[in-house]
Amino acid sequence: MEHKNIVASMYIKDGMALLDPNKPDEKMDALELAHMYDDTGIDKIICFDLSDEDEEHEKNILTIREINRNIDIKTCGGGNIHRLEDVKKLLYAGCIEVVLNGSKPYTVDLMEDAAHRFGQEKILVSITTMDFLFKNGDMINQCVHELLIMNHDLLGGLENMTEVPYILEQNTANIDEIVSVLSSEKIRGIYGSFINTPNTDIMNLKAVLSDRGIKMDNFEPKLKWSDLNPGPDGLVPCIVQDYQTHEVLMLAYMNEESFHRTMRIGKMTYYSRSRNELWTKGLTSGHIQYVKSLTADCDYDTLLAKVSQVGGIACHTGAPSCFFNEIVKKEYVERNPLKIFEDVYDVIQDRKIHPKEGSYTNYLFDKGIDKILKKVGEEATEIIIAAKNPNPEESVYEISDFLYHLMVLMAERDISWEDVVRELAQR
Repeated sequence: MEHKNIVASMYIKDGMALLDPNKPDEKMDALELAHMYDDTGIDKIICFDLSDEDEEHEKNILTIREINRNIDIKTCGGGNIHRLEDVKKLLYAGCIEVVLNGSKPYTVDLMEDAAHRFGQEKILVSITTMDFLFKNGDMINQCVHELLIMNHDLLGGLENMTEVPYILEQNTANIDEIVSVLSSEKIRGIYGSFINTPNTDIMNLKAVLSDRGIKMDNFEPKLKWSDLNPGPDGLVPCIVQDYQTHEVLMLAYMNEESFHRTMRIGKMTYYSRSRNELWTKGLTSGHIQYVKSLTADCDYDTLLAKVSQVGGIACHTGAPSCFFNEIVKKEYVERNPLKIFEDVYDVIQDRKIHPKEGSYTNYLFDKGIDKILKKVGEEATEIIIAAKNPNPEESVYEISDFLYHLMVLMAERDISWEDVVRELAQR
């Protein structure tokens, strides 16, 4: 039995996000909203482009692309899809699927063309009436991965109409009704207005549904508390690390109750030795730590938590990390490739902001984009020539030259290594 999905729907208007398409004045930052969905347990986001004109359409595509560069959960793109090129734009923006509008007359042909070009697993179709299913059942079975049922009243007639699984609109938080709906083998998940609301506790919803026998993609620990080796005080130390930067943020302690609560709510919960009570990190400060992974060490007596740290502040002093009181430090050569790239890039950026007389970097910036591009092209050619030489050292030298000039180009165009790494990560 597959996991059931809790799906958020985000409506993109003029590059901003709406929770409700009927409330255009209540706009939110799309990336912030996507991060919240990513952290709080949403399984998929459907991003609907509400644009009216091509200029806004392109702006909304860029917003969707930015979302996909910054979050870990999968997205589906929809809205304003008229031709194959629109499907391609959303897929190239990082969406793993697109949803076509079943009420449009051109959708049948587009559905067939898109499935042939990009694969059936990429194609969803939204349904508001049974008419589309009656007329195109065979084509849907051949070309569509999932249906998006946008009318809850259609539920009764769907079971015998199609073999294609579907995501169902569910706008009430009635647990009994949700359990009944998700008990159907054909339903892969639900979406609806109550899911979109930021104050809905998605992890708790998943935990309740799991308790009722619905298989959810939530935290199902491979190790139980009884597998661990707590100290005489019943506590296990937990090292907390940022899941993206790998920076060590803090050290705290967990007891059995905080361990189970962390698993259930998806937020790091610890035991305070000084207050003799549980505390969920960030409930008062807002600097919540959402769990990405929890791992035990070789002796099962220490935990490593990788978290998404809200606000970038883990320490009660307001510092990003609790570890900032340096005791000793030995100079060493940095070997981390990305760190080296970032350090060199930072120097180049500093030259751009604070020019230094006699600096070659400033010479390139002063000459402008054409000179920078010319040097990038020349260095690329030098790599090709060097690669014909059996001695790899020459290639290493030329590649280093090329990367330096490439970073000057990046700085000129305000492109960071983080931007490049995010793009590579989603390919």
